[in-house]
Amino acid sequence: MSAPATQAAPLYDRVALIGLGLIASSMFWAIKRAGLAGEVTGYARSQNTRDTARRIGLCDRVCDSAVEAVKEADLVVLCVPVGVMGAVAAEIAPALKPGATVSDVGSVKRAVIEAVGPELPAHVHFVPAHPLAGTEYSGPESGFATLFDNRWCLMITDETTDRPAADRLVEFWKGLGSKVDEMDADHHDLVLAVTSHTPHLIAYTMVGVADDLRRVSESEVIQYSATGFRDFTRIAASDPTMWRDVFLANKDATLEILGRFTEELFALQRAIRQGDGDHLHAYFTRTRAIRRGIIEAGQDTDAPDFGRGPAE
Repeated sequence: MSAPATQAAPLYDRVALIGLGLIASSMFWAIKRAGLAGEVTGYARSQNTRDTARRIGLCDRVCDSAVEAVKEADLVVLCVPVGVMGAVAAEIAPALKPGATVSDVGSVKRAVIEAVGPELPAHVHFVPAHPLAGTEYSGPESGFATLFDNRWCLMITDETTDRPAADRLVEFWKGLGSKVDEMDADHHDLVLAVTSHTPHLIAYTMVGVADDLRRVSESEVIQYSATGFRDFTRIAASDPTMWRDVFLANKDATLEILGRFTEELFALQRAIRQGDGDHLHAYFTRTRAIRRGIIEAGQDTDAPDFGRGPAE
């Protein structure tokens, strides 16, 4: 997919990114690629992260407080773990510009709305969002401009949403390279429990089981890892703070899907125990079709080894 065209004029005069990890750093490089903002300010709680951001040129101006970063910003994006978004919103609330839009990139939406919404003043517009893009890497040096290209960003809207603010944010995410859809918070959290949260939990579990086995079989689990296990370890290498907060914040939906997974797993155990090859073949045929659908939707590649080079 080709890069989005550069804006004739910036969508926002000033954008503030609070939190400078993978998503925020990728947003900055994509903003600059497309000319979406006149200035981008940034803030991270860690002095080391701020120093790194300044060293690599991440953000036009790195600030030493979140309050300083959001002053006069037309768009403020919270790129911090879900568990601290409410506290960050309370901290920046007095400094927010009237008419500004506040958004986020959290993987859970209902808990974020309940935590952030009450902290914001009435003179700003809160439009939550979730870009479905990422890697197993984190930190300010992990970002890149093409992260969002041809990936979905889900916007959370309802009857209380300020439509002009939401429409402007839609154009912003499209400018970053994303495809955009809108849905309500509860539906989002259920969909993501299926497509992201529970798969991550399963990956963490499988890698944890393998680690227990490794203690018995020395290095064999690592040395002889096949592609399936390698993909589990890639997922399980994701940021632990972020995923701790995701599971605690989206507890109900994750437990619902995890229960369904357990039922399916028991059915497969029974088929294996009873030698029911027809059941296994039919099941695997159905799941294979899901993979084909993802490729046809342009959300992955059918290249050998998932498009990874030999060095990966």
